[in-house]
This record gives sequence, C-alpha cells and structure tokens, in this order.
Amino acid sequence: MKMTKTQMTTKFALCAGAAALAALVPQTHAQSSDALIDKLVDKGILTTDEAKDLRAESDKDFQTAFAAKTGMPDWVTGYKLTGSFRGRYEQFSAASTAANSGANLDRSRLRYRLFLGATISMKDDLEVGFRIGSGDSKAAGYGNPLSQNSTMTGNWSDKGLYVDLAYGKWTPINSGNWTLSTTFGKMERDVFDFTWMVFDPDLTPEGAVVQGAYTINDKNTIAFTAGGFTLEDAAASTHDSALFGGQVVWKAKWNNRWSSSLGAAFLGVVNPEQNNATAASANAMINQGNTRYTSGPYAGAPKYNFDPLIGDASVTYTLDSFPLYNGAFPITLKGEAMNNPGAASNNNGYWVGFILGKSGTKKTWDISYRYEYLEADAWYDQLADDDNCAYYYAKPQGLGSTGYVGGTNIKGHFMKFNYSLTDSLMFSATCYLNSLINPNLNGTKEPQSGAMHFFADIMWKF
Repeated sequence: MKMTKTQMTTKFALCAGAAALAALVPQTHAQSSDALIDKLVDKGILTTDEAKDLRAESDKDFQTAFAAKTGMPDWVTGYKLTGSFRGRYEQFSAASTAANSGANLDRSRLRYRLFLGATISMKDDLEVGFRIGSGDSKAAGYGNPLSQNSTMTGNWSDKGLYVDLAYGKWTPINSGNWTLSTTFGKMERDVFDFTWMVFDPDLTPEGAVVQGAYTINDKNTIAFTAGGFTLEDAAASTHDSALFGGQVVWKAKWNNRWSSSLGAAFLGVVNPEQNNATAASANAMINQGNTRYTSGPYAGAPKYNFDPLIGDASVTYTLDSFPLYNGAFPITLKGEAMNNPGAASNNNGYWVGFILGKSGTKKTWDISYRYEYLEADAWYDQLADDDNCAYYYAKPQGLGSTGYVGGTNIKGHFMKFNYSLTDSLMFSATCYLNSLINPNLNGTKEPQSGAMHFFADIMWKF
C-alpha cells in the first residue's frame, strides 16, 4: 500500500525520535527504542516489515550518535558501568579453655567494600572489562586476593584501591546451539562453576580460559571450561607455580517445577613448592591448614601436590508462591565433594546443604545452610574461603598466624540470610560455626574450642 505524505513524515519523525532517545541514553538503547517500535506495531501504525527496517535504521543512527557523544571509535558498540558499596559489621568469638584463657578470643570491627567497573562491547563479538576495588594492603603492597574489604581503622586514614578485574574477551561462536568464548587477564571467579569450598567468592583468577556451551534441546545444556592460571611468578626460576583445570556441567530444566545440575572437574597445581607463603615472601600466607615444609629451601610451602577431582550436584523444585515472598519460590538441595590423590591422607572434602528462595529483586529473600568438612590437604588452603575460619591458639609448625584464620582442616556449619529491600539494596546476615578437624596435624596441640564468625551487611548496587 502506498503511504501518504503525512504517513511518511510521521514514520520519519518516529525513527528520528527513537534514535535520538537512544543516543541520549546509550545503555538503554535496545530497551527504549524496541519498546517504542513494538508499541507502534501493536497500535497498527507500523507493519512488521516496517518495524524491522525502523530498528535497523535506529541502530545505525544510534551507532553514529554514540560515537559522536562519547568520542569512542566506531567499532565500540556500547558500554555499561556497574558498581556497589557494602557496609559490614563483623564479629569473631571462640570458647575459652584453660590453654587459651589468656588469648584475645572476642573481637569486632567495621568494614566496607567499594567496586566500580565498566564493560565495553565492540564489533566482532569483542569485549573488554575492568573493575577497581577497595581492600586492605597485604604483602609487598598488594591487595588481599581473598577480600576487598577495607577496615575502618588508622585514625581515618585514606584507604587503597586495586585492580580487581582487567580482561579481554572474544566470542567467535554465538549462534545456533553453540557458544564459544575465550578470556585473558584477571577475570571473574565464575568462569568455573565452583562453590566457596574450592574458590573464595572474592577471588579473581589471573590467566586464560576457554568456555563453551551446547544446547542439546530446550531442556538440556552442556557447558565446559578449560583454563590455566598463574599463581606465583618465581623470579629466580622458570618453574612458576600455576593452576590448570577443566570442568563439564550438565544443566537440565525438566519442566516448570524441576531443574537439576551435575558437574565434574579436575584441577592441578603445578610447582606448589614455589608458593613459599610465609610472612617474609611476596606471596604472604592468608589462609592456613595445609601440611607445609618447616625447613629447607621450601620452608613454608605446601608439602603435597594438589590434583583434586571435584564433583557437584543440585536439584531444584519451584513452588508457585510462598508466604512473605514475592514470586515463584525455588527450593534447592546441593552438594560438592573433592578428593586429592596428590596427598596420601587427610585429602577429602565435602559439603551438603540447601537454599530456600532466591534474593535479588525487591521483596525476595533466601535462606541457606551447609555443613562442610574440608581436610587439611584436600585442597590448596590459599584459595579456599577465608571467612570459613577456625581459631588458632598457636602458629601451626611455627608458621602462619594465630587467632581466627580460614583455609583447610576445618569442619562446621554455615548459615546465611539475604533480603532484597529494593532491587538495588540488600541486607545479609552470615554465620560460621567451626572447629579444627585435627588439632594435632601440624605438630602443635590446639585446644578443642569452637569458633564463631558472624557478619551483617548492607549493600547498594548499581
């Protein structure tokens, strides 16, 4: 049908208006212009083919306006700024015994965490991302790899900022049933689908990974990851300490009620003896629990290899509703286990638990519980959850730290509650109740006292 002059003028104005709106707010370009065009189709003002042409024209004008306004080259297609601020109250407590009656068993502190980052999207499925994070200084002025918290102390002294993420990503395959990407740099920990027993939630690994996924059908997906990461650059040796690994995960959504996940992985730490994690080295010890050399050229380094086999499984059932919860309510049972053949004994770890609900949007919440049992040499202690801590009255084998320290050789309970007050504001309360599995493992008799680690958080995200 031939358009009248009025119709042509109207559609031209609509196209220009959609492009101008998207240019003014580049992050919401797709959402705002597509919603407007869809509404015009619903009203019968535009046909489907005309809407398709309008989207193409809008995208073209958006790219021109975006490049002009930001000064970025024309191959940059968009950017996204993200960040968060979290305030924390933290409490430690341990039971007193005759052996540790003179120790400082109870302490509390106030802390905060700040993140600010950006993701830049480019043509040809390229992406660059970075994030700056707060944190207390550790060895040689480095930040703590297991925590971006800054402690409120030092008479209001200025606190440090560190590079928490810096990576480049290329996704050469992203069509049909296949996706394939590769990432290099300092990246998010979720490139592997491990829980906190394996990787502390604040870790951002440094290295390279290849990730892929194949959608078998509308119910089943297979995802895989393979990567290599630097742990310690040994200045006087070519035998740097590194971590290599691979993981395969099968995810299934059987119907609107039931879904499941099953994963298997292998990790290997190469040259662990280069990780002389002592107070005098650049790679300072943060966690502890591994059996370590007490003398010789590798004093302070782990005594055994770490080549664990890791398996995990979960099943989720979703209710239509639940009291005091906004929306469908998921109930998840989950577990994870590992065995490290690199050590002859004390080489197993596991946890089992559940999650009720899922926080993240306004008036949603979740409650989680797990029981964890992580033997001394099941895994490299410096990568495990540092909040999952026990109390040490004396330094193990004269190495490490006294007081509340995370790592391995720990068993106990974990409980957490999250509540999303709004889409951007969340309250959390977390409690660990732990003790040492073997108080004599490292040659120092430890009192059999339990430890409690509690913290309450309020987090703003944007």
